[in-house]
Amino acid sequence: MSDLMDMVQALLRPEAYPERPASVELVETHISFIFLTGQYVYKVKKPVNFGFLDFTTLEKRKHFCDQEVALNRRLSPDVYLGVVEVRKDDGRYAVDGPGQTAEYAVKMRQLPRERSLQAMLARGEVGSEQVRRVAEKIARFHQETESGPEITRAGGLETVRTNVEENFQQTEKYVGGVLDADAFDDLVAYSRAFMEARQDLLRRREEDGRIRDCHGDLHSAQIFLDDGIQVIDCIEFNERFRYSDVALDVAFLAMDLDHHGRGDLSRVLMEAYVQASGDTGVWPLLDFYKCYRAYVRAKVTSFRLDEPQLPAAERQATEKMARSYYSLAHQYARRAVPRPALFLVAGLMGTGKSHLAAELGRRWEMAALSSDIARKALAGIGATEHRYEPFGQGIYSAQFDQKTYHQMFQEAAEALRQGQSVVLDASFRQSALRRSAIEVAQRAGAQAWVIECTAPDEEIHRRLARRTSGQEETVSDGRWEIYHAQKAAWEPVAEVPPHRHIQVNTSGTSQETVRRALELLSISFLTQED
Repeated sequence: MSDLMDMVQALLRPEAYPERPASVELVETHISFIFLTGQYVYKVKKPVNFGFLDFTTLEKRKHFCDQEVALNRRLSPDVYLGVVEVRKDDGRYAVDGPGQTAEYAVKMRQLPRERSLQAMLARGEVGSEQVRRVAEKIARFHQETESGPEITRAGGLETVRTNVEENFQQTEKYVGGVLDADAFDDLVAYSRAFMEARQDLLRRREEDGRIRDCHGDLHSAQIFLDDGIQVIDCIEFNERFRYSDVALDVAFLAMDLDHHGRGDLSRVLMEAYVQASGDTGVWPLLDFYKCYRAYVRAKVTSFRLDEPQLPAAERQATEKMARSYYSLAHQYARRAVPRPALFLVAGLMGTGKSHLAAELGRRWEMAALSSDIARKALAGIGATEHRYEPFGQGIYSAQFDQKTYHQMFQEAAEALRQGQSVVLDASFRQSALRRSAIEVAQRAGAQAWVIECTAPDEEIHRRLARRTSGQEETVSDGRWEIYHAQKAAWEPVAEVPPHRHIQVNTSGTSQETVRRALELLSISFLTQED
């Protein structure tokens, strides 16, 4: 390591370069030392191994320098000038100097920072026409870049699935910190559901040759509006991150424009890209791929928080940036949730429907209406005051059921009319009651889902015993003595299309139940109507 730092110090001196610049500036990333001389840029790769990249030997660094130049010349041939040697002679290091080869560097023409798309966005100097020209360049690149069976295999659905799961595994440690726990659950459910529900579409993209050797890191800091349009710094170190659907490539820049608060330019970019490429198939994939890209940016930003020596001010800024990307990814995932919508969380006593309904209501900011609470309010008793009536009698008679459900449906109708989604927590054991609820949704122009909670009898017996023994505070009057009567009165669900009837086994932990429900609902949201 001392030799490496000696070389870095040497390359900060102007006399180490053939052009003898007035000064040298160093920019350090987690994988490179980048020396800016005013006219040229020299990028030296660090001898690191992060699993997804391996620069540990001189031979490997030379290989990836060559790859970087060759791959980036596809988009900016006059920026990438070649690979140069850093040589050492009598303890002195110099670029293309005398002596033995100590290192290799990519030599580039230095582009003016103020002409990066990122800097111009910050100054409000980017308009629709400039974005259209960028889109056209990307579309041409995607049409010309390499494709084939090997690239399709390496960049198809299974690779996307692997990358997505890897992202979640690598960021679980940030849950509860910069990554909100509810958002994490939503993002996992949405991503898995999309790949399940839309796998036919994703396979068609493979068959249509849309998986290509792309850029892999296409965001505004890599694009310069200088002497035309220059696009730099594609991923050279891992084909798994570069071989991808062209839609995933362009979605990175679309996401980045959204993150800069320029959703209008993001839309311009995509419309111009589709017009130039003729690839209308990007539209149904766009939110998923933007979600994926935002999450990757959040992950990479979060990694910086693992550095113990990160200064406090920089740590605070990094945390803010990571949160902003996680939040943006969550926004894309939430777009799949229809609004307004009506969710009937149904099931027998003890199946955990009230907990699930409350969690869905809280997470998705829905009006949550409970038959237990409505029933006791109509009866003029406190919510936690118990009335252990025989099955179908007293405040649980058919007549009182009608009053209870009518009250819930009135409140649900009002919320739906105002554009708010609603979750109804009730047994809904009768088909007629479910149909009535669905008609409420239809009159408001909303779709309805039936979420049927189930659990084995022995688990329900255990839960009801806990309630009646006073170990668990609940508004429910359900108990084991009347469970079998309610079970016998259950009428099978047939009022909604099969993909809008969600069956959730609640015998696991509460967290497992919620996560499973989120994934099943997400699959349903993403399933096309026949």
